[in-house]
Amino acid sequence: MTDSEVILIKTASEMAQALEVRRAVFIDEQDVPEDLEIDEYDGDPALIGTALHVLASQDGEPVATGRLLLEAEHGYAHIGRVAVMKQHRRRGHGTAVMEALHELARERGFEGITLAAQLHAIGFYERLGYTVRSDVFLDAGIEHRWMDLSLALT
Repeated sequence: MTDSEVILIKTASEMAQALEVRRAVFIDEQDVPEDLEIDEYDGDPALIGTALHVLASQDGEPVATGRLLLEAEHGYAHIGRVAVMKQHRRRGHGTAVMEALHELARERGFEGITLAAQLHAIGFYERLGYTVRSDVFLDAGIEHRWMDLSLALT
């Protein structure tokens, strides 16, 4: 697996590290406009009560991140903004981030999780137990499909 350390982001400086990862992946690599990538859930975690963010680091370097939106729809929380630095992919960091987010959702009593997966990442999420529930749609000009995971099954 991986030797990354995954933490729940609690400080503005940890949030800044997570945003560095997201900027590298979504803005620089995938050309997502910054005003679409960074939103109201991405501020100082001490002031934002509607989202939880995690950060994976290896040897003190931020390598992956993801967030859990706490506004449930039909008992399901929403995971988003999962990103792994290009040079650290396929080493288990994404799985470590997802497992941490799953645990946070379980601790808060959510029945399941929903997410919008980029098409290239569907296999990754399926290996974690997610199932596709929608046709392809565009988000920030990138093809996605909605996927769900029942936490009762994991």
